[in-house]
Amino acid sequence: MGIYDSSNYDFQTAVFPVMGRVRTAMLAQLDERLAPLGLKAADYIVLVVLANDPTAKASTICSVLSHDPGAMTRKIDGLEALGLVRRVRSAEDRRAIKLELTAEGKKLYPKAVAIAVDLANEFLNGFSKAEAKQLESMLMRILQNSKAEVSA
Repeated sequence: MGIYDSSNYDFQTAVFPVMGRVRTAMLAQLDERLAPLGLKAADYIVLVVLANDPTAKASTICSVLSHDPGAMTRKIDGLEALGLVRRVRSAEDRRAIKLELTAEGKKLYPKAVAIAVDLANEFLNGFSKAEAKQLESMLMRILQNSKAEVSA
């Protein structure tokens, strides 16, 4: 038996609609707070992926952002124009293009992370560290369930 029943499913309080509203609110406020740095939330996510996974490809970032390849190309073009990201031809496979943060991107990254962490802490105001860890664990279980369902 499932958690919800279609006859009384409440879109105001059910987990997934609430998660969607939280994500929308977080990204909107992150856009506002990153504006002084000349960044959007999506730009920040690209920087985070590249700073934490130097082998990440554009396709990896596409999946994190839920962007199509054309939108990702435009996003990378914009970050390249800002001098934050560069495309580098792979030494192993000349057909492959790797992405990396420039010196300017590496310099801006800690400032952007500090803004995002401050915002995350505001969103979690009133939660204990244990509650935040529990929420992280629950969300990871949901994510694992989503992958199990897709592969089943």
